[in-house]
Amino acid sequence: MTIALPLDMTDIKGFLAEDEAEALYNYALSLAERGPVLEVGSYCGKSTIYLGLACQQKQGVVYAVDHHIGSEEHQLGEMFHDPELYDASEARFDTFKEFRRNIRRARLEDTVVPLVATSEVSARHWQTPLAMVFIDGGHSLDAALCDYRCWAGHIMKGGILAIHDLFPAPEEGGQAPYAIYKLALASGLFEEIARVNTLGLLRRI
Repeated sequence: MTIALPLDMTDIKGFLAEDEAEALYNYALSLAERGPVLEVGSYCGKSTIYLGLACQQKQGVVYAVDHHIGSEEHQLGEMFHDPELYDASEARFDTFKEFRRNIRRARLEDTVVPLVATSEVSARHWQTPLAMVFIDGGHSLDAALCDYRCWAGHIMKGGILAIHDLFPAPEEGGQAPYAIYKLALASGLFEEIARVNTLGLLRRI
């Protein structure tokens, strides 16, 4: 499926491959009429835009959960630190300004609802069933487990749990996303329906 993009996505910072982006878009498009989509880990909004464009067509909503101060790997001196996103005056990594700018450029301000907080805080009183959850937050085991435990139980039957950065072999990448993917399968609540590059897709049974 050809996605009508309102801007050049190569201009947007992020770590999402094209085939993964297309899969997120297609699954969100197929589910957006059933309920809202929620993502954990928006960074600068690349995945948010693909999810948002799908939901916009169905008058749906994307809740974008991110504290916007970066994961462990984004901090000063770490492997994925981007100095352009570091606010020296506050001595803090900050992606929210860039995220808002990209959502505005994509004309998705009436579709995307930013939740500028952790999963734990955002989920504390959450009641709304979700048609799709995309987890791409912090890659420490504690952070990934928290994201999974906060949101997996809110996915409606037939809904999708998508988890990014699955690397079964330790030498290929961090293991936390793969650990929660295996945890979801072992729970008996989800079945695997697709793997696209490093994106895993599970359906709530």
